[in-house]
Order: sequence, then structure tokens, then C-alpha cells
Amino acid sequence: MVNFVQSLNIAVGSIRSAKIRSILTTLGIVIGVAAVIANVSLGASFQQYFDEEIGSIGSNFIVIDNLEPGLFYENELELVENIPGIVGISPIKQSTYEVTYQSTARHLGIMGVSEDYEQVANLKLEEGSFLNDKDKYVAIIGSDVAYEKFDRKVFIQNPIDITFRKDDGSEITQRFKVKGILKSPETTMVQSGIEPDERIFIPISTWNEIMGESDCGGFFAMASSMDTIEETSDDLDQKLGRHFGVPSRDMDNDDAKPYLIFNQAEILEETDQLAAALGGLLTSVALIALVVGSIGIMNIMLVSVTERTREIGILKSLGFTKSNILFLFIVESIVLSVLGGLFGTGLGVVGAYGAQTIMNLPNTFPVEMIVIGFAVSVIVGLIAGVYPANKAAKMNPVEALRSE
Repeated sequence: MVNFVQSLNIAVGSIRSAKIRSILTTLGIVIGVAAVIANVSLGASFQQYFDEEIGSIGSNFIVIDNLEPGLFYENELELVENIPGIVGISPIKQSTYEVTYQSTARHLGIMGVSEDYEQVANLKLEEGSFLNDKDKYVAIIGSDVAYEKFDRKVFIQNPIDITFRKDDGSEITQRFKVKGILKSPETTMVQSGIEPDERIFIPISTWNEIMGESDCGGFFAMASSMDTIEETSDDLDQKLGRHFGVPSRDMDNDDAKPYLIFNQAEILEETDQLAAALGGLLTSVALIALVVGSIGIMNIMLVSVTERTREIGILKSLGFTKSNILFLFIVESIVLSVLGGLFGTGLGVVGAYGAQTIMNLPNTFPVEMIVIGFAVSVIVGLIAGVYPANKAAKMNPVEALRSE
């Protein structure tokens, strides 16, 4: 009975004697395994990227948007503040107005918020401090506004002029003093239409005074935790619905409500589904490449059996049994697939790292999927080698010896 070590030595010898054939045999597995690992890693990277980006928008956030102008006022603000599980809330108004600094004018996004917005939106300051509810003509500017939008850098305490345009077409220009500069976030996703790098934040009370308004716009709220955010959001929806007279039967119909509510958990669920679908698609394509590689192994092994007919006859004449021959060829097939799996794993990790770096994605490599990818390559080699090995094992030794 031939043992595994002997079979391995014979298999390695056969591979060395036909290097080009062996390289071509493993190439399909290398490409297939590399594609599987790279694509699975990219799928996991996209999912982590989405999670980090959504998390950067705010902490356990709930967005309450008005679908009708002038919908939310102080009464609605108090109602939301008193919902159990709400630990922070800021009214929000936003529009684009002309901003002038040292004779240079730019059209920039202006947001009216309250002091809670810093915590709720997860903002970090590079210089100065965030506005408070006692401030009036002060502004917090994004890093792009401070360093890139104007010809000269904007510093703390510098004045900027904002020209507000009313609905009737009249304009009001007001001077604001820069109180703080926001730190540029590491994330790049557009944050609910809000890119803090390119925004200017002012007190919403000042906004209303200048524009002659009194409503709160929309709300950006913060739940106590991600574990309770769905429950808090549902409670908020029910109470706002009753407040605005929405019939109970229509509470599940968003079109029947004058407002829209969505939260961080809902967005994460959608992005996770998107990332899973993307990862599944990429992995499916890669698995096709792996199947093609397995067919390549089978084809080359069949050619090898034909080329080594006389060798098989000699082995049988020396006492090798049918099971010995079967084992020899299966071991050779597995060795080829293991080599292909090793090179494919290395290539897949390097390829995924390169793609993640170029696309500015987190470097994520699911170890369990790498192990699975390698194991699949071995299984593929085993399956692909069974038929050629069985064909070799069934050869008549006399006819095999007569083969030229």
C-alpha cells in the first residue's frame, strides 16, 4: 500500500517534470481564488464603509423633515423633546446664500441650528467653540470654507457677510463673526444633504429674526442608544401623527402625513442590504472564475493521464493497485490546487488591498472567508481530479505498457 508521503513525492516529481503544464493547470485556480477573496474583501469593505459613513452623520440620529412649509414650531419642538428616549434635538433650516469675505463672494450652504446640533450631528471643532443658544451674529464654518473657498484663509473672529434673500425677492446683508472652525471629518459621504466642510452654521433664532420667520424648519434628534432608536422613532411618529390629526388607519402610509421620519438604524439596514447584494454579485462572478479554473484542472489532468499511460502501466506492473493509482492522481490534483490556492490567496489579498486603497475604502479582510476560499480551492482540486484519476486507475496494465 502506497502511503501519503510516497504519493506526495511522486506528485511533486510529476509536477516538476512538467512545469509549464503545472503552471497552466494552477493558473485557473489562482485567478479564481484571487477573485473570490478580493471580491469578498471588497464586499466587506463596502459594508464597513457604509456603516462608518452613516455613523459620521450623527449619533443615534432621527431626522424629522417637514413636507409642508411652516409645519414645525416651538410646540412641536417641545413635543419631540419630551419623547422618552430623545436626549438631544436641534431645529434645522438650510439654504444657499451669498457669503462675502474680504471682497470675495461665494455662494455657500447656510444652516440655522441650535447648540445641540454639535452633539447630535457628531461635529468636532478644530478651532474656537460651537455656537450656543445665547449667541446672535456668530458663525461656525467648515474647514473648506475656512481654507479653500476664499482667496485668503478665514480666521477665528474674522467677519463674514451673508446676504439673505427673502421669498419676495428682497435681500438683507448681515455681518457675522466667525466663532469656530469645524474639523474636517474623515468620512466623505454626503451627510443627509449636509456636507459640514462646505457649510456655515448660524443660530436658528438669528436666521428667523433676519428672515422674519418663527418656525423651526425640520428637526435633527438624537436617541439614547441604537438599541432603542426604532422604538423611540415609532413613539415619535405616533405622537406627531396624533398631534397633526393623522387617522390611526393611515399611520403606516407616509403619503398621509405632513412630515417624514427616518433614523440611523433604517439607513444602516438599507446600506447593509446594498453591501450584501454587491458582495454577493462580486462573489458570484468570482465563483464562476473558480469553476472555470476547476475545469482547467480536469482538462489538464486528463491530458496528463493520456501522456502518462505507459507510466501507469509500469506502476501497475510493479504492484500498484487500482486504489493506489487513484490516490496518486488525486494527491497530484490536490497539490496543484493547494499551490493555486496559496498563490491565489496572496494575490487576492494584495489585489483587495490595492483596490480598497485606491477607492479610499477601509482595509477589511474577513479571515474566515480567506480560509473558506482556500478550502474551496482544495475541494475543487479534489473534485476535478477524481474523474481523471479514476480513468487512470481503470487502465489495463498490458495495454498501458504497449502505449508509446
